[in-house]
Amino acid sequence: MSDQNPYEKLGVSEDASFDEIQDARNRQLEQYNGDAKNLEIIEVAYDAILMDRLRMRQEGKIKVPERIRFPELRVPLPAKESLNPREQSPLWLQRILDQPAPKDILLPGAWYLGLSAIGIFTPTPGNQILQLILVVGVGIGIYFLKRKEGKFGRAVLLTFVGLIAGLIVGGLLGSWLLTQINFGQLTPEQFSTAFTFLLLWLISSFLR
Repeated sequence: MSDQNPYEKLGVSEDASFDEIQDARNRQLEQYNGDAKNLEIIEVAYDAILMDRLRMRQEGKIKVPERIRFPELRVPLPAKESLNPREQSPLWLQRILDQPAPKDILLPGAWYLGLSAIGIFTPTPGNQILQLILVVGVGIGIYFLKRKEGKFGRAVLLTFVGLIAGLIVGGLLGSWLLTQINFGQLTPEQFSTAFTFLLLWLISSFLR
């Protein structure tokens, strides 16, 4: 068998297709499974055929399909880029979430922090002061949301949803929390207002 050419060793003709060569190699590997000597002969013959076909391709005698494996010329495929958490999230969530720049987070944050400070640290603020700063906070939320997408109606809707949710949740949370922890002269209304500003800041910064 050592005098045979590689094609004869695999039992294929010299004009056999690459699929036929692959099939013949696989059949013989199964046939001689466990026979190290014959397996080595098969692999040497297969590699010799590949090199012969590569030479013929370089000489323009044949066109080898790109899917054929040439171990010596195999080019590693580029690593698949991993998706960031946002790209892995559902499509509906991607449509409403924003990736804001630092200034788009800090600027509304500064406004809401200032309004919260007015509501908390103004000595015994009346309901009129809290109502006034809430109106200002709503205007700020609408402004920053509209600036992103230019959709005034959507900006108004999201801001008022945040306002209502903040007042309700903040009121309930404040009434319970202030009975458990002493925050000095902080009233449930002041806590609810500050909580609402926090929610409006999150909406204006991270929603679109």
